[in-house]
Amino acid sequence: MSDDSTTKKSNFIRQIIDRDNASGKHGGRVATRFPPEPNGYLHIGHAKSICLNFGVARDYGGTCNLRFDDTNPEKEDLEFSRAIERDIRWLGFEWEELLHASDYFEQLYQYAEELISKDLAYVDQLSAEEMRQFRGTLKEPGRNSPYRDRPVEESMDLFRRMRAGEFEDGEMVLRAKIDMAAPNINMRDPVIYRIKRMEHQRSGDAWCIYPMYDFTHCISDALEGITHSLCTLEFEDHRPLYDWVLDNITVDCHPQQIEFARLDILYAVTSKRKLKQLVDEGHVEGWDDPRMVTLSGIRRRGYPPDAIREFCDRIGISKAENKVELSVLEGVARDSLSHSARRVMAVLKPIKVVLTNYPEGQVEEMECPYHPQRPELGSRKMPFSRELYIEQDDFMEDPPRKYFRLKPGGAVRLRYGYIIDCQEVIKDDNGQVVELRCTYDPDTRSGTGTSDRKVKGTIHWVSADHAVDATVRVYDRLFVRAQPADGKEGKDFLEYLNPDSLEVLTDCKLEASMSNVQPEDHFQFERLGYFVADVKDHQPDAPVFNRTVSLRDSWAKIEQQQKQGG
Repeated sequence: MSDDSTTKKSNFIRQIIDRDNASGKHGGRVATRFPPEPNGYLHIGHAKSICLNFGVARDYGGTCNLRFDDTNPEKEDLEFSRAIERDIRWLGFEWEELLHASDYFEQLYQYAEELISKDLAYVDQLSAEEMRQFRGTLKEPGRNSPYRDRPVEESMDLFRRMRAGEFEDGEMVLRAKIDMAAPNINMRDPVIYRIKRMEHQRSGDAWCIYPMYDFTHCISDALEGITHSLCTLEFEDHRPLYDWVLDNITVDCHPQQIEFARLDILYAVTSKRKLKQLVDEGHVEGWDDPRMVTLSGIRRRGYPPDAIREFCDRIGISKAENKVELSVLEGVARDSLSHSARRVMAVLKPIKVVLTNYPEGQVEEMECPYHPQRPELGSRKMPFSRELYIEQDDFMEDPPRKYFRLKPGGAVRLRYGYIIDCQEVIKDDNGQVVELRCTYDPDTRSGTGTSDRKVKGTIHWVSADHAVDATVRVYDRLFVRAQPADGKEGKDFLEYLNPDSLEVLTDCKLEASMSNVQPEDHFQFERLGYFVADVKDHQPDAPVFNRTVSLRDSWAKIEQQQKQGG
């Protein structure tokens, strides 16, 4: 993993900033902002923008504001604002100022009056349907509204009465007066204010008219002295409107809008509307469900923040379409956790092993390092006793050739322990294996044994008398299709939900050292994967762990086959 506090990877945006600084533009100052709308939780795509905006400000000795675009009270909630703040801090960034578009409501209103006074805005009374008809198409120009040429004084009076609450929702709007024949539809007299009688989360009922995003955003940038307004490519066609507004009002600063490709991750959806649908319809357990690619879900899944920053650094910044396989994100998480996570032993699907020749009541302690390459992480003593648990998958009654785990008459080494030989298989009335009777070879203890006996298989285990009972959730991808929302097969994205995306195991056995684990502690369960103590449900006396990622990428081959049409 790179040290992203010092890494400064070049891209076209940094090249623009370098040229601006060399020419003295903005006085060599760099100021960015991250402007989310508080109408949902942030997702992995937002992480790319966060790392870009905060990273640029950090590397150039500048500033980055967090500004909530809270101009639509119908969809916004304080819960989302708080979640956004938590996610940004979790990623390792801190803002210069915490601001809101609503901080500027009065100034925005005054700028709207300035446009009216210059005959560059007018109050329109067309219905929404009529406005769509007048707007034209991509091939045909629009038509002027019959209200477009109403006198400045009349528009000013109506706009002030809109603010005073004299009209119903949707009865009137304020539109910029630009060009109804413009090839860019965004410039065809866009609406910049609408009436919406709804209480705002910050300003209460002080306003019944609210500015539109395209009008609000550029002015907010200018008022904050933003130098480089970085946004995703879907706003490229909005840039002429961004510049038009700032060119026609009295404001000192004119930021430069620069667009970059958004991040689309395969086997997931990043549309806030679709994420909200998953939550509202109960397909997931909430915005922070570990199967979601929201930052809260990713955090709860156990992805470390440095892995997300490294992931964003690896995929880079460009204008090219950015569709990234989920395996890339998982691979970065493995790299991070491989370095940082302590190794412990856990048995997720236990089967009991009784060592018939091991003295009853005797307990040995096996010294086990927490990390094979990081001795500074220390070690723990694992109790070893007559009764153990091993994984059901580590025993087969009728195994194939070259099966090196436990089988009737076969032998394996218990990691850090002894070689054991399987002597007898005990089954229940349904024919299910419930217990294995084995013997241990006392001369084969790891590190101290006197025997030169060797076996090909090594498996993990926990002492039955000392095991910690736990619930473990094994997560897989939420969707079985790489691009579930592309609509190419005429299906709704929900039809591609993976029915096996969650398996809850309730009879798991963990080694004794796991008796006092804290939420968000990360571990590698040896031979099984990386796991984290759940931030919400885990209790020291009732452990709950989520699988972050498996030790190997079982999906990489599938993704490669799909890319090749296989």
